[in-house]
Amino acid sequence: MSWFDRVKMYYDKGLWSKERVYNVVGKVITAEEYEEITGEPYIA
Repeated sequence: MSWFDRVKMYYDKGLWSKERVYNVVGKVITAEEYEEITGEPYIA
């Protein structure tokens, strides 16, 4: 399972907030993946 898949699963299940997803951008997911997961644009 990729980091993207894990983060998306955690977010979809309500285990991770948007803030937590935001905090891993650049570490384990990209800004584009953040947008795909949350449906909101990533603002650095």
